[in-house]
Amino acid sequence: MNTVVLKVSPQEATKMASHYSAYQAPSKNPYITAFFKLNGASLSIYTSGKVVFQGEKAEQEASRWGYKPESSGQATSLGQDLPMIGTDEVGNGSYFGGLAVVASFVRPEDHAFLKSLGVDDSKKMTDQKICQIAPLLKEKIPHQALLLSPKKYNEVIEQGYNAVSVKVALHNQAIFLLLQKGVQPEKIVIDAFTSSQNYKKYLKKETNQFANPVTLEEKAESKYLAVAVSSIIARAMFLENLVQLGQLVGRNLPSGAGSKSDQVAASILKQYGMAGLNQTAKLHFANTQKAQKLVK
Repeated sequence: MNTVVLKVSPQEATKMASHYSAYQAPSKNPYITAFFKLNGASLSIYTSGKVVFQGEKAEQEASRWGYKPESSGQATSLGQDLPMIGTDEVGNGSYFGGLAVVASFVRPEDHAFLKSLGVDDSKKMTDQKICQIAPLLKEKIPHQALLLSPKKYNEVIEQGYNAVSVKVALHNQAIFLLLQKGVQPEKIVIDAFTSSQNYKKYLKKETNQFANPVTLEEKAESKYLAVAVSSIIARAMFLENLVQLGQLVGRNLPSGAGSKSDQVAASILKQYGMAGLNQTAKLHFANTQKAQKLVK
């Protein structure tokens, strides 16, 4: 999805609202004064004076109001030139360790600081680099971090949650709690792990709700600094948890879900039984059955 952000005067905002009046639609976002659904794009006019175009024809529509398309890198920069919350999770694909979800609030004035640290998608950074800068990010950037331990993860799976709905619950709760701290985002982006339709379906079951609209975007951690920050903090949390859990069973627990995980799980089974795996691993993974076969 293309995003273009323009800073306009009150007079220009009024002119835009008049021009698109036939396309006006309701919005639950308290920071949006007017919202319009156009053909191939949406338009949001914020109380701050910023106007956000989103959709396939975002650049085309924004060009009517003085926007000049630049390189793709510049477009990405413009797309996050507003206070926003970004969320990401780490641990979903790992048999051992918990599930870490983080929501971070990043403002345009934070960008220089983040770039000076080399903030990027955590998948592109070494674990050593992540562990170095995560404490600096946690100190400087407003965020909400949640860690679901393997034991608790297994409990909620038994209660009827699945691998997707548990992430919906955690992302929603992290955003909800961060909003409770008083931050005022003009955009909320989740690194997409499911479709928007699926997200909304599971979201209906959650108690804590908020009015701000949420956008799910693929590879958001490489597009938005707010998501990248969450990705780094979540990765650091996951790694720390993996070490702590490994100390409980006297083993180095591998990340991921490969054959190495099967072998370590089998050794835990031999010494501690299923109780040991319940404390350290996500039991519904196929690794559990593979480890059980290795023990026999």
